[in-house]
Amino acid sequence: MKIALGLGCDRGTPASTIAQCIAEALAKAGAALADVRAVASIDLKADEIGLTEVAQTNGWTIRFYPAADLAAVAVPNPSETVRKYTGTPSVSEAAAILVAGADQTHLIIEKHKLRGPDGRNATVSIARIPL
Repeated sequence: MKIALGLGCDRGTPASTIAQCIAEALAKAGAALADVRAVASIDLKADEIGLTEVAQTNGWTIRFYPAADLAAVAVPNPSETVRKYTGTPSVSEAAAILVAGADQTHLIIEKHKLRGPDGRNATVSIARIPL
């Protein structure tokens, strides 16, 4: 299976919380780290240390999309709270769909959320990359 991850997180979310969220989402999807071919988030998170650490640990390059690009993607779970802070109603779902080169029918994990022990949140969505 070839999959794409869309990642979102609160400012300052540690790599350990993001990595745990990814592991849980992959387990729900019946997928493994080796299945990940693409990773994306919003450009507001390009300097997020936790995301950078997770990407480096796994040998991934994260593609960062502007809010306008993400906002143009139809998603099953838009959020007005996310829109308020980022300018788009979806980060993880929209990023997964965009980087997979797919549409929302390819989402296999819509929005998996995890609140870490420090209260910071990470969100992972998984899209199947079309053949």
